Amino acid sequence: MQGLHLTADLTHCRCEAVWLTDSARLLNYCEQAVQAAGLQAVNQLAHSFPATDRGAGGVTATVLLAESHLCVHTWPEQASVTLDVYVCNFGGDNSVKAHALLAALTALFDAELCTKQALRRGATPATAT
Repeated sequence: MQGLHLTADLTHCRCEAVWLTDSARLLNYCEQAVQAAGLQAVNQLAHSFPATDRGAGGVTATVLLAESHLCVHTWPEQASVTLDVYVCNFGGDNSVKAHALLAALTALFDAELCTKQALRRGATPATAT
């Protein structure tokens, strides 16, 4: 299945701390960003990790998409986030939507450093001769 897998590693995030620790608030934002990007959420789940001696616990938020998935992992004690957006391109090319979703999330966290990667996945149709 052909698709696009986008990742971003964000460090030195300057967002409000609540975005790194409040699972309900983060998941709600993710759902709104999915909808704004034109993708279809089919389920969602968030988990808050307990605080440690290094600070507040982080969050993992996942939105299952008809097109595949969005995952967000936060490390508030390091002001860091990892993002994972994967879309299948079965019924049409969802690449623009995937980039829009990643852009909305990177803007939310306002990181000093952002390393993005894109991977085209799956077989591409053979060219007719």
